[in-house]
Amino acid sequence: MSTKKEGKTRAKPAVKANKSVNRKAGKLSALDAAAQVLGEEARSMKCKELIETMAAKGYWKSPAGQTPASTLYAALLKEITTKGKESRFAKVDRGQFALRQRA
Repeated sequence: MSTKKEGKTRAKPAVKANKSVNRKAGKLSALDAAAQVLGEEARSMKCKELIETMAAKGYWKSPAGQTPASTLYAALLKEITTKGKESRFAKVDRGQFALRQRA
């Protein structure tokens, strides 16, 4: 005779990231900070250079990540491929990004 333990299963609470909290606190995301830097510099830049400039200006710094330039590179490419012509960024050369020119 086997017995099954009958008990209540606990539902995991839904965790939702509230992005508006970060914006209210004055913190920019890495992509928003990159767009701001590219707009101010008015030239194309490599990801490593973007990360250094964003940190120097206090817009964004890596939260203890070891490869923030690689993470930014992946995020920039993802926005370009998913949004296409609506993307804020354009890849202008190998490893270089600029703000997309709006018509």
